[in-house]
Amino acid sequence: MKKPTVLLADDHKIVLDGLRSLLASRYDLIGAVTNGLELLDQVATLQPDIVVADISMPLLNGIDALAQLHDRNINPKVVFLTMHPDATYLTRALEAGALGYVIKHAAAEELLIAIEHALAGQVYISPEMRHSSVTEQLDPTRRHQKAIIALTPRQRQVLQLLAEGKSAKEIGALLDISPRTVETHKYKMMDDLGVKTSAQLIQHAIRQGLITVGDP
Repeated sequence: MKKPTVLLADDHKIVLDGLRSLLASRYDLIGAVTNGLELLDQVATLQPDIVVADISMPLLNGIDALAQLHDRNINPKVVFLTMHPDATYLTRALEAGALGYVIKHAAAEELLIAIEHALAGQVYISPEMRHSSVTEQLDPTRRHQKAIIALTPRQRQVLQLLAEGKSAKEIGALLDISPRTVETHKYKMMDDLGVKTSAQLIQHAIRQGLITVGDP
């Protein structure tokens, strides 16, 4: 029987090595990427059955990468393996279309279960995330009552790169836009979010779960 194909996405080599050891006997590991932009390209090219991805990755985080894939009518089955035991990230991941949310310190067997659920089109969430506050966060009525500014995919990319310390010139080169356009995106976000400085913009975005910067 043909093994399901799996694409790995994590910017830590030790994690990728561990995933390869865990999954190689059951799945066909067809590739590994270390940032969100590579993830976009490789999912479109390789069309894996399953993607096992971190949320916090350079250039574009895993949740926004998944959302952009769906915008392109590419709908991979994604299991997030993350250090974020946070309802905000879980909510955003499920809204983006993820089928799994597994905390990195969970037992290895939990990831295997999550992958099997995803292959069957079912959602799996780490047991430690299934508590009352998460249930409230996942309630559609409660989510719609929560006023969070909706950023465009391009704004999220710019914000992620700003949070990584890149200059307008560097961001422009990465996204193939002018530094002036980068600044326009930045100041539009600052106006929408009601903040005065780039630092406040980044801090607000991290608090609201709009971007991720490294593992906590």
